[in-house]
Amino acid sequence: MKQYVFTILFAGIVTLALSWAVWRLSMRFKLYPGIRVRDVHTTPTPRLGGIAMFVGVLAALVVSKANDYFDAFWAEPHQVLAIMGAMLLIVLVGVADDLWDLDWMIKLGAQFLAAGIIAGVGELQIYSLPIGGLTVGSSWASFTLTVFAIVVVMNAVNFIDGLDGLVAGVSLIANGIFFVYSYLLLREFATSNFSLATFLAAALVGACAGFLPLNWSPAKLFMGDSGALMVGLLMATSAIAITGALDPVALDPEDIGRSQLLGAFIPILLPVVVVMLPLVDFGLAVIRRMRAGKSPFSPDRKHLHHRMLDMGHSDLGAVIIFYAWTSVIGFAVLLMFLFPRAYGIGIAFGIIGAAACLVITLLPSRRTRRPAPFADDSRTPVEDLP
Repeated sequence: MKQYVFTILFAGIVTLALSWAVWRLSMRFKLYPGIRVRDVHTTPTPRLGGIAMFVGVLAALVVSKANDYFDAFWAEPHQVLAIMGAMLLIVLVGVADDLWDLDWMIKLGAQFLAAGIIAGVGELQIYSLPIGGLTVGSSWASFTLTVFAIVVVMNAVNFIDGLDGLVAGVSLIANGIFFVYSYLLLREFATSNFSLATFLAAALVGACAGFLPLNWSPAKLFMGDSGALMVGLLMATSAIAITGALDPVALDPEDIGRSQLLGAFIPILLPVVVVMLPLVDFGLAVIRRMRAGKSPFSPDRKHLHHRMLDMGHSDLGAVIIFYAWTSVIGFAVLLMFLFPRAYGIGIAFGIIGAAACLVITLLPSRRTRRPAPFADDSRTPVEDLP
């Protein structure tokens, strides 16, 4: 555990120092875009924080090479190099988009390429699902499913990046929960994939924690597409490293002390749960835009966080509620894993916590709602724009 604590601290300190440096340089050279009609903030703010987060994670990976404790995943260096290459690609494209607003097709193509590097060069794929011996039919099916899963998670995380501290905080909580889960699995199944997944979760916890001080409301720096897409990429990769590598035949729920009812589903359930809110927002956005005859990636102001603001929540209040939802859902599933003989504890925690979050979420509906922002002097609400 000490090695992972060091990883968290190291990635956090590097990210914090570089976030401050990126902010100073961005302000000095005016490396920030103008305000878009869908933006919540009113002051031009740099969106290059993803660079600091990238270097923080990259530095942690490089330093881990000299630590014998992490030899397990460095025994497969092509996996680590593939992750580094995919990170670099997605950050470069993300930075270009944050500065010059690239066409969405270019960004999507880069995302598929980065995911292909992870699945192809890194050979980190969903080979099996730990549900009754279910395996993926063929190598092409495994590759396709893996690439699709990574791209979906990347965009899901990017879609919720709309309020100060939202993505950094939600990702910090989600990866913290996933770190505990993967570390416990690693202690029982010492495999290279489990070691890699645990390390990536720890590095992400550090990077998000180091970035959050400059991203907290009122934010001085945004992570931009470069940071959000990289976080999504690594979250999906760490989940696949565990879920996709589990042997559905050898992994009997009783072998790891889990309940027969839930044990086989936890390896799939928890990785999905920690990105549940981003996935829900992503799914709703795709359906909403396609029904309107638009591209699934066309921007609008109808994301979950925008709707919460329109309900009357403050920016900070909406962010805290997102934190609460992420914590409740994630910890509920984690408790089922920690207390397999009494998984009702996790269910009870989830029900009570979700009920409390729901009340807090809907409470402002009785207050005066925040009027929708106007796009220009025509006083047309943004959501009514064509």
